[in-house]
Amino acid sequence: MDGWVSWLFLGIIIAAIIALLVWSFLSNRKRRKNFEETVNAIKPGNKVKTIGGIIGEVVEVNEEEGTFVLRTGDANGNCSFMKFDKQAIYQTDAKPEPAPEAPAAEKASAPAEEEKPADPFDGEKKEETGSEEKDAEKK
Repeated sequence: MDGWVSWLFLGIIIAAIIALLVWSFLSNRKRRKNFEETVNAIKPGNKVKTIGGIIGEVVEVNEEEGTFVLRTGDANGNCSFMKFDKQAIYQTDAKPEPAPEAPAAEKASAPAEEEKPADPFDGEKKEETGSEEKDAEKK
């Protein structure tokens, strides 16, 4: 009996480790995909911070080489241009394009927008008037 419990405990530990590894792999893949979509959405005018800490505005993107040109400088008009690989991006304000809209069949099954939601304070008003009437009856 004692050996059976030990094997069961060992099996639960191994299953938990496998579940954590699978969850970690899937979340890393999702994060990587989101980052790649964001990097591919970069276009001239976007603000970018590189892994080296250089901050600037994208002025040119070369999709074939996987590079972009960054303009950096100060408020006095002194600026310089540097060419970076897209993989050097640390942060950006670029947003990936949203997914295409749902087909018309799915829109038809959605609830109508004209319906107004119930007023959450209706119940409180009814309770207040009911308690006032009860108080008046007691007097």
